[in-house]
Amino acid sequence: MSEIRSIGVIGLGAMGAGIAQLAVEAGYDTIGREVSVDLGEAAAGRIGGFLTRKVEKGKLEQADRDAAVARLRVTDDLSDLAGCDLVVEAIVEALEPKQELFAELERLCRPDAILATNTSALSVTEIAAATTRPERVVGMHFFNPAPLMPLVEVVQAELTSPETVDAAAAVGEKLGKVVVRCFDTPGFVVNRVLIPLLNDCIRVLDEARVTPEALDAAMRNGAGWPMGPCTLVDLVGIDVHVHASEALYEKLREPRMAPPPRIVAMKNAGLLGRKSGRGFYSYD
Repeated sequence: MSEIRSIGVIGLGAMGAGIAQLAVEAGYDTIGREVSVDLGEAAAGRIGGFLTRKVEKGKLEQADRDAAVARLRVTDDLSDLAGCDLVVEAIVEALEPKQELFAELERLCRPDAILATNTSALSVTEIAAATTRPERVVGMHFFNPAPLMPLVEVVQAELTSPETVDAAAAVGEKLGKVVVRCFDTPGFVVNRVLIPLLNDCIRVLDEARVTPEALDAAMRNGAGWPMGPCTLVDLVGIDVHVHASEALYEKLREPRMAPPPRIVAMKNAGLLGRKSGRGFYSYD
């Protein structure tokens, strides 16, 4: 397997832009694809701004910042990623659009290119089934925000080759991440444990009649959590948490996986956490 030298990232929202930032900082030539040039350029501007702040904080040299920015190119044309050694998908968390994208990527990319999905709760095996080369498909689940969270789960689907897993893990390590390899199972490692636990915490809000502030304080000071569950769900995004919970419940039918009614109602009301300015807490 040839060395990974170039990376494509599809979808430059918060997660995709974070992955692209990691790639250019690690020295990879990177192409980011968005649905429009304007959205792509806006994402590139945000990445440049984050790197500038690292310079201001003394965490990055100006010359290194400029070199990283120069390694990023944005496009709205999927075929521009045809020459990439690794393509990481970070689009909407829904199976059908991901399968359609992977089928198209297989047509466009080199036969030896690795295709990775950043899905947090969907089956990598089902995504890979949309291709005729499932041995080249792997999960690379980064955590949000990708530049700050140290973990990446490298997920081996049913037919992923060991060489593909090794290559994806090597990229993760070069990006400065702690790499945990696992097999394809609902929720992988972290979300399989964390999502039902967070759902339990949310249910306790009503059952124990405590405030979000009190619950967060209890879990920080009694369980040693670095961040309270309500603060964490607000950070992740209430809509994201509900979607992941529903996906896990659909696969496993375990009651603890199902999102509690309280948080579903919040999502339906547009209370999505930090990104909407209000969730369990209010944000300026």
